[in-house]
Amino acid sequence: MMKKLMTLGMMAVVLVSGVTQLTACKDNLQDNPLLQESTLPYGAPDFSKIQDKNYLPALEEAIKQKRDEIKQIVENKDSATFENTILAYEESGKLLDRVGRVFFALVEADKTPVISETEKKIMPKLTELENEIAFNKPLFERIKQVYDRDHDNLQGEDQKLLEEVYKEFVRNGALLNDQQMERMKEINLKIADLQQQWGDLVPDATNDAVVWVEKKEDLAGLSEADLAQCAKDAESLGKKAPYAIVIINTTQQPLLASLDNRDLRRKVYEASIHRSDGTNKYNSFPLVVEIAKLRAEQAELMGYKNYASYSLENTMAKTPENVYAFLKNLIAAYTPKADAETKAIEEYAQKTEGPEFKLEPYDRFYYSAKMKKEMLNISDEEVKPYFNVDSVLINGVFFAANKAYGLTFKERTDIPTYHADMKVFEVLDKEGKPKALFYCDYFRRPTKRGGAWMDGFAKQSRQRDQLPIIFNVCNNAKAPEGEPSLLTWDEVTTMFHEFGHALHGILSDCQYNYLSGTSVARDFVEMPSQFNESFASIPEIFDNYARHYKTGEAMPAELKERMLKSINFQSAYALGENLAATCADLAWHMLASKDVPTADKAAEFETNALKEIGLLNPQIPPRYYTSYFNHVWGGGYAAGYYSYLWTEVLAVNIADVFAKRGALKPETGQEFCDKVLSRGNTGDLMKMFSDFTGMDQPDASALLKARGL
Repeated sequence: MMKKLMTLGMMAVVLVSGVTQLTACKDNLQDNPLLQESTLPYGAPDFSKIQDKNYLPALEEAIKQKRDEIKQIVENKDSATFENTILAYEESGKLLDRVGRVFFALVEADKTPVISETEKKIMPKLTELENEIAFNKPLFERIKQVYDRDHDNLQGEDQKLLEEVYKEFVRNGALLNDQQMERMKEINLKIADLQQQWGDLVPDATNDAVVWVEKKEDLAGLSEADLAQCAKDAESLGKKAPYAIVIINTTQQPLLASLDNRDLRRKVYEASIHRSDGTNKYNSFPLVVEIAKLRAEQAELMGYKNYASYSLENTMAKTPENVYAFLKNLIAAYTPKADAETKAIEEYAQKTEGPEFKLEPYDRFYYSAKMKKEMLNISDEEVKPYFNVDSVLINGVFFAANKAYGLTFKERTDIPTYHADMKVFEVLDKEGKPKALFYCDYFRRPTKRGGAWMDGFAKQSRQRDQLPIIFNVCNNAKAPEGEPSLLTWDEVTTMFHEFGHALHGILSDCQYNYLSGTSVARDFVEMPSQFNESFASIPEIFDNYARHYKTGEAMPAELKERMLKSINFQSAYALGENLAATCADLAWHMLASKDVPTADKAAEFETNALKEIGLLNPQIPPRYYTSYFNHVWGGGYAAGYYSYLWTEVLAVNIADVFAKRGALKPETGQEFCDKVLSRGNTGDLMKMFSDFTGMDQPDASALLKARGL
């Protein structure tokens, strides 16, 4: 239940000030703004009234209400029906859903000390409630009665809701015997606690991995904007030195493409890969192996040989064997390209560094950027002035949504936000009717975890008469006051990507909250976002947003041609780092509980797993090493990181259909909306794909072609 409210990973800010505030604030429930219906448009959370101290008592009251509502279903003396059992279950916990969605948004994006302390107190209570519901035998008996009697008689979303509710209970262990149920409860509680510890440890480790720099000359190669950012980061982190290079969540760090100082490049890279592997005061491996062991035991209790088999049963891929077949085809095609790419970069470096020079992973981005500049005459610094974050949003992301789906966006300055950096837009459909609220929170800060994501304060539901309230979060550097915040091309496509998720929520048109929006399998949920990236480079859209922040002039045609040509320059790396992370994830979750290594052998296990599948390449490390792989250990992508590549295939196939039919033709967008984006999880996902594309199966070869491989 509450797992669906939580996005990937958590960030912790360890300060002492919040605890006394929290315990001193058992405020009168009647005065708690979180427990009152919002009077704002769409029922948006009123952040002008909500204080951090309000969350704990509100969540505790919401848990109590959910418990009472489940009790009413169970104690109903009438025989179980769709209305009094399935629909009642769907409608239970509306308060918990509303309060929880707001709270967990802040856990991810603005985790103050009070929010952090509240999270520690509330997570065991939420997990306990989840266990109570999942293993409530009388409740499941009523659900099963309805399923056995009425499944074939129901139609459409009613049938799908019944099916999904029943399957969720079965997959959570409702058919286990008493002893197995008790053990599953213990495992659920323990995993929740371990993930809470992960959510505290890894962000702290990442923040602590900052590389301090004393001399400006050591930062030679960086742009003035990057130098200013390093100085600003140093200031905000306590100024132990004049400059600070902060570590982001991925293995490779963007500044490595510019830093001339090789020793500093090495320090930055090593700070990244060793942030939480026990070579310093942070070691996440004890958490990793314990979570892996408990997940494997979960699967074994459910009758599966490993967690991957258990987890994948409910996806498009269905089995680990299908995933491995998909990955091995990509690896076979990728490997010679990657080897040739590495050889070319090293030979290029040797022209200036000498024939004995050996390329290291912290050199790769640096010399690749130089090659790109020399061969294609292009660099990030040349194009960034054309990618002002405001223009990308209004003239790019929103413009594309208007062209494809007829949506318009009106800024709402009257709706309060949880942080001053945020903006709110009302989304109107092509007839001018209210469709959704969209919040964007694009700039990084110490209280926000790394990465980029989409979620919502409310999902669309006709049953609840609720329009969607959706938000996107990114971690772009914010320019000093009065200066424009400029983006790299990667950051531009990230904004389009996350808005693709947002569209999946905004355009949802489903009866039930349970099925609406992004409530789909992991290996489908990334498709709308990856597809939406394709709009970023469509000429009509690109020319509309890629305008110089000073002059407003469109990017010159010659520069645009060079930039777009460079997108797939040496693209084997990006595929390789993703494949390596994907295969590491699967390797951990293919283990039986008895075979999970000890913490001191975890790094060795990862190395051996990558070697065995042919991806142990020191030049192309995993996008995330195991010790900071937040998607897998802190988030919801265990045995599921492959889904980014899987859904990229779906997205490329869909983009090809758009291109053939007219990418910006309203009819094409409307058909995609009607057959896919609006439907949530109300039907078979492969059938949705086939209904729109006309393809029986996705064409995986299109991925390599799209990546220039």
